[in-house]
Amino acid sequence: MNFSDLGLSPEVLRAVEDAGYKQPTPIQEQAIPYVLMGRDVLGCAQTGTGKTASFTLPMIDILASGRARARMPRTLVIEPTRELAAQVSEAFDVYGKHHKLNQALLIGGESFTDQERKLDRGVDVLIATPGRLIDLFERGKILLSDVKILVIDEADRMLDMGFIPDVERIVGLLPKIRQTLFFSATMPPEIRRLADAFLMNPKEISVAPPASPAATVVQALAVVAADEKRDALRRLIRSENVKNALIFCNRKRDVDILCRALKKDGFDVAALHGDMPQPKRTETLERFRNNEIRLLVCSDVAARGLDIQGMSHVFNFDVPIHAEDYVHRIGRTGRAGREGRAFTLAAPEDGRFVQAIEQLIGRPIPPVSVDGLAAAALSFEESDGRGRGRGRSRRGGGKPHAAGPHRGERQGQQHQSHQRQGVHRHEPPRAAKAPQPARTPEPARYAPITMGAAPAPRPAAPEAGDRDHGGDDGQRVVGFGDHMPAFLARRTARG
Repeated sequence: MNFSDLGLSPEVLRAVEDAGYKQPTPIQEQAIPYVLMGRDVLGCAQTGTGKTASFTLPMIDILASGRARARMPRTLVIEPTRELAAQVSEAFDVYGKHHKLNQALLIGGESFTDQERKLDRGVDVLIATPGRLIDLFERGKILLSDVKILVIDEADRMLDMGFIPDVERIVGLLPKIRQTLFFSATMPPEIRRLADAFLMNPKEISVAPPASPAATVVQALAVVAADEKRDALRRLIRSENVKNALIFCNRKRDVDILCRALKKDGFDVAALHGDMPQPKRTETLERFRNNEIRLLVCSDVAARGLDIQGMSHVFNFDVPIHAEDYVHRIGRTGRAGREGRAFTLAAPEDGRFVQAIEQLIGRPIPPVSVDGLAAAALSFEESDGRGRGRGRSRRGGGKPHAAGPHRGERQGQQHQSHQRQGVHRHEPPRAAKAPQPARTPEPARYAPITMGAAPAPRPAAPEAGDRDHGGDDGQRVVGFGDHMPAFLARRTARG
């Protein structure tokens, strides 16, 4: 099937041909006709299958007729990250170059004034991240009552980033009668619940098993000692024919540390993570796209939706904690039918994370050795009934963990022993308390004081253990707190 068979206008087909695309991908082939019909669409497809074009192409044709009013966008596209939003904006520029459509990109880290100016002129396509969209709505700079098409892209990433309450609030501000396009790489129960709430009689499209890596990606796993991972990464980069590559770390601070280490080794490298200012992130990503930077060390901010043409390699310097992130990371290569290579560096203690990934993708990751480094063995955690694990190994013939318990296990064993003895580990054994004799009601301590009359007699001295203190004469002190001002007890003189 060709794009011309999908019902798109000649202007859009010309733009697609200018971009170098000949045949639609499966998600595009199935989704575009239903979007043109005005149907709600629920699309589930693995990363790198062309979901962005499956909604941008028909939306451009739909928006060709009509005109936007100030502060009232006609369509809304919600993206989880700034990079994804910017990429969708670029797609509308490429495919809509033969149409006169106005668009606005609302993302954090950019000037409010410039974004408000674009909204005042009227926009046909509004592309936004949830936080900045809500900020501008609360300032009264945007009205959402004229939105005809809503696109929620990368819905599972929205869930991971905690944006679902914001998305629900935004949807509540939109007209009830609208067309909604809902796309996600995976379909967990929470996403299914949202789809049922947002969509009306949708056409469901699923073109690949959820969370499955592309067949064009050659995967490999290298297990080395934790302190040898940097050396292993350097050796792999030098031995592979790396045109350009993303290197993923789990933590943002590790991104900066690894980037500095690779720069010292003479590599052409830059860093990208969520704590960087938005202009710096945009500049770095643009330099990487233009091949001015060969290696990009990044956090998972680059794991979703980024389309870098001809990406040759992906390196997982850290094994992702969430198995789904592995599929998204390696999906940055092997796109548009091209072959890509993905290497994962695992330390022995990463065994349970590797196991979760292999269960998700349904097959083991092929092992590979790094020249000059000894292969290690993955260690897996098995429950021993105390909430801790026993080590067992896989791959490389490595030895399991030492038999003796480590510090946390010793503490757990002591705690278990104390519980069996009926003793809390932080308290010494307590003797049983003797029964307390019944206490008789204590008479009132303070007698009322009448000004002008003789003071009432003081009660007897307190018994041992009473919290009040005695006076100099051994008598109880009566008053506010522990001492009563003397003038309150003094007899008044009447003339």
